[in-house]
Amino acid sequence: MSKKVYIFLADGFEDIEGLTVVDLLRRAGIDIKTVSIKETTRIQTSHGITMLTDAIFSETDFADADMLVLPGGMPGTKYLAGYKPLIDLLTDFNNKGKKIAAICAAPSVFSGLGFLKGRKATSYPSFMEVLSKDGAVTSEDSVVVDGNITTSRGLGTAVDFALSLISQLENEEKAKEIAESVVYTR
Repeated sequence: MSKKVYIFLADGFEDIEGLTVVDLLRRAGIDIKTVSIKETTRIQTSHGITMLTDAIFSETDFADADMLVLPGGMPGTKYLAGYKPLIDLLTDFNNKGKKIAAICAAPSVFSGLGFLKGRKATSYPSFMEVLSKDGAVTSEDSVVVDGNITTSRGLGTAVDFALSLISQLENEEKAKEIAESVVYTR
């Protein structure tokens, strides 16, 4: 049975961070759905690309989710952090020890909720101080997995981030297979 992942998109999300995850997880056979936090499927990326999501948050049941993912980018990260239904869902997932992941500025959403206190985490360089002030043990590793939480640095680490998620949801062999299929060397 295929794993189920939801990635949450807001206007101003970083194109590569969001869509690399979607692309590589789909190549791995993982059922990943793009979800708009707006009342429309129409989203504009941080670089002005208009796209349609698979679903709208308010019309989606996340009971079947194996993982929730947040891409970075501005102002997308601020919109994600300010959307209470998403915050409630993330809090429920974290409290149950279910997998959540964020890249670039988006780990700041987790740190602001207290999820990273005493945990190892990473983010975009200008957000590392935010994570540290919120009690995270910061790292400059491309991808950091601490328990149920995965964090990553930014656009340049998007492939590593996606491959880590594949490895966690499927296995390392599947992640290697996908890396080879897109001519990516880790």
